[in-house]
Amino acid sequence: MPIKLAVPNKGRLNERSLEMLKRAGLEIENGGDRLLFASVKNGNFSVLFLRAQDIVRFVQTGAVDAGITGWDLVLENGNGVELVREMGFGKCRLSVAVPESSGINSLEDIADGSRVATSFPNMTKQFFESIGKKVEIAVISGAAEVMPRMGVADFITDLVSSGSTLKSNNLRELAVISDSQAVLIASKNLHSEKMKELEELANALESVEIAEHKKYLMADVPVAVLDEVRTFLPGIDGPTVMNIAGRDDVVAIHVVIDKSQIYNTVNKLKKLGASGILIVPIDRMVP
Repeated sequence: MPIKLAVPNKGRLNERSLEMLKRAGLEIENGGDRLLFASVKNGNFSVLFLRAQDIVRFVQTGAVDAGITGWDLVLENGNGVELVREMGFGKCRLSVAVPESSGINSLEDIADGSRVATSFPNMTKQFFESIGKKVEIAVISGAAEVMPRMGVADFITDLVSSGSTLKSNNLRELAVISDSQAVLIASKNLHSEKMKELEELANALESVEIAEHKKYLMADVPVAVLDEVRTFLPGIDGPTVMNIAGRDDVVAIHVVIDKSQIYNTVNKLKKLGASGILIVPIDRMVP
């Protein structure tokens, strides 16, 4: 039986999840945000497209074997699931935010009985209980940032990424309840053989994440400056150096470098007389 893997059907996690799965080597066919199911040409997987907030529940009940969703949703509803790996994207945080005009400058300033609007009642309740505050929770679905202005709540807890939405609604971030990002989760009752295959997928996804921060650089370098090139191009185990047919004065170097080093590295190579500089992306890099 193939592993049933749930992927968000839309939103901030959908495209990135599919991109990483494809770069990991899964050939997903007939996928799209309007479809429930996609076939996988290779690998023992079938992909289902579900709402991100439903994926935790489907994994809990065993309706699907595993899924990609937000860690915030796991913390809110996640009993009965196992974290397989963090995905490294979709990073945000669940925060307490108050109106700029509220006069609240710390958690201690929040009065007992204050009303908080949130889509995360469980995490919000646990957080305020942990700091000894008694608040009234108004459960809403979306658009939490407008609730104080509408008089529905005194403040909110909501997911924050850049913070621009809070600022545009005259809100100030007061405290972070939890950090979040996309995660790969599995049922705690998943068969050992399926878990083994899922862990192999997790390793493949890790290799994709590592590769995203790297580039593969190739260049023809004069032999006379090779030692100097080695001082700023160590690569993983030093650059690979290869002879060029019919040339004794030039060698070809191949090296994996960080994306952040590309600009300065190319300039240094050009100044040393390097030519034929080629930079290509890497799909996967297995540690």
